[in-house]
Amino acid sequence: MLRRLDLRGVTGDLRGLLPRPPQATAGPVAAVQAILAAVRERGDAAVRELTEQYDHVMLDDLRVASADITAALDGLDPELRAALESAAAGIRDFHEHQVVADHTYERDGIVVEGRHVPVDRAGCYVPGGRAIYPSTVLMTAIPAKVARVPEVVLCVPPDRSGQVPAVTLAAAAVAGVDEVYRIGGAQAVGAMAYGTESVRAVDVIVGPGNVYVAIAKREVAGVVGVPSSFPGPSEVVVVADDTTPVDLAAVDVILQAEHGPGGLAWLVTWSEAAADAICAEIAVQVAASPRRAEIESTFAEGGYAVVCDGPEQALQVTNLIAPEHLELLSADPGALVPLVRHAGAVFCGPWAPASVGDYVAGPSHVLPTDGTARFSSALTVRDFQKEVHVVTLDEAALAKVAPTIVALANAEGLAAHAESVRRRVERRS
Repeated sequence: MLRRLDLRGVTGDLRGLLPRPPQATAGPVAAVQAILAAVRERGDAAVRELTEQYDHVMLDDLRVASADITAALDGLDPELRAALESAAAGIRDFHEHQVVADHTYERDGIVVEGRHVPVDRAGCYVPGGRAIYPSTVLMTAIPAKVARVPEVVLCVPPDRSGQVPAVTLAAAAVAGVDEVYRIGGAQAVGAMAYGTESVRAVDVIVGPGNVYVAIAKREVAGVVGVPSSFPGPSEVVVVADDTTPVDLAAVDVILQAEHGPGGLAWLVTWSEAAADAICAEIAVQVAASPRRAEIESTFAEGGYAVVCDGPEQALQVTNLIAPEHLELLSADPGALVPLVRHAGAVFCGPWAPASVGDYVAGPSHVLPTDGTARFSSALTVRDFQKEVHVVTLDEAALAKVAPTIVALANAEGLAAHAESVRRRVERRS
């Protein structure tokens, strides 16, 4: 089911030898641009029409009533509610450790205060359709709340009855979400970015989604804040050797593939025997999976088994892929960690599958995909804050730095810059 790629004996740059899913073509980009333009121009009317077109349901009220959110939590199975609350507590605790205190820097009378100020309003997008993701509600809204964002908005695609699943609403209640809208796809991104009659515009949009959602966020970047990562279709790379339990390696290659098409599911090993055994077990497990169609659709474009010369080449491969999830299931995963340069999250050893990160480890599972782990990270508290610098000088401090400012301003031909300092120094004397 995984296509085999044998890199043994290959030296030099491997970049051109590693396939990736095709990039978004002009078709999806144009479609997204048309959706965003419609929402920007016609607001709620466009959102309703697009929801009917793509989600096959006609909506009256786009917003979910607060009473319905409360009722969803109250009516939830106690065991599931406890699981949500336990996961939320761990996510909240982890992100509270990311909070950076305001700081002050002083030098020769120059005082700079760094203040971490939250945005006023944050939008969280949570996918639907192929699966239900209450965990993503927690992983997006809780970091925003820890960052002290006053208003957190959630958009979720409606089901065929026009409703948001009860467990998703319950997660919104647990996370402290302020508003929930039954809107999905690129139209949800447009509504949050531009605002409509029902949805007030936000300052930041976060959360994963399909390629249309990811493209939409790129299109509205600049209108609103969008983290630099590309949280699109899910990815996993599993590094294994002869010591790796075959069934565990197999299920871990499968676990992100079951989200559906467009992502990556790779096995990387320096043992041909391990590759053979794990691929055979993957076929057995996929045949028995209730999400067989989704897994096979991922494997069709993004499923590979790579055989390498050794651990160093294996990590060279993973760094070039820069996957969302990287699992190190070899005999000594700790020895490989220093070789990891590009990955959204790394999971070490047989007791740390990526599913731990998806639900309870603490860091947000909104991670960079499509190679953007080369320059970006998981969603954090800082994605909801700005650092504002407050600068104060006394007369003596300005007099001391005035010659430097004047010299640089004159070199740049900015006379008023120099004059703003010169006038103050002359006034002092």
